[in-house]
Amino acid sequence: MAYQAGGQRSAPRPAPENPVAEAYLRDYAAFLEAVPFPSLVVDHRWDVVLTNGAFRTLFAAMGPHPTAMPDDNFLRFTLFHPDAGTVLGEHEARWCLPMLADFATAVERHAHDVQLQSIRRDIAQDPIMEAAYRQGLPHWIRAVGAAGVEHDGAVRPLLHPDPRWGATDCRIVCETPRALEDMGYSRLTMVLREPRRPAAAPPHQRTRARRATSHLRVVPTPET
Repeated sequence: MAYQAGGQRSAPRPAPENPVAEAYLRDYAAFLEAVPFPSLVVDHRWDVVLTNGAFRTLFAAMGPHPTAMPDDNFLRFTLFHPDAGTVLGEHEARWCLPMLADFATAVERHAHDVQLQSIRRDIAQDPIMEAAYRQGLPHWIRAVGAAGVEHDGAVRPLLHPDPRWGATDCRIVCETPRALEDMGYSRLTMVLREPRRPAAAPPHQRTRARRATSHLRVVPTPET
């Protein structure tokens, strides 16, 4: 039932110089196209290695951005793209905070990774996001616990451009075969659920809530 759009199948990003791995990624790209729900393969930086047609359709209306396109780096997209909230429902609380928590873990594990440090600098340049990262995030993690931080199994809101879905929810399913894991990649799929309220207007009829500066405004306070 996923709303499919035309377009070229995405080509795999450069893999390690290993013909076997490259061939596997080519075949995995073909397999991914058969999945009806938005699905992507990322590395530990959230650089996008592969996407399928359902993923590209979900984010097709995103305006251009020099560093934060959804099929380039999904972490940067979630945090920094001004249109992210038009697709990622309840954007700040349900998407940004879990991604910031994932980023904090990645920085701890890969402290010298140049690209992760670049994202860290961009967070620091936004005073509100920096406050959320340094002060609000630890409180939020304590409040929601390990289950609230985990991507696999999380149910999060989406605003799908296909009016048959409209405002709905998706369950994040993380399912990574051994061959991808050995390459340092992970796969996430957004399993769409039945719409939970009347379908949203098509993207061209929506009012885009674009933010000129700070993208993360609210950090929920933990319950006492």
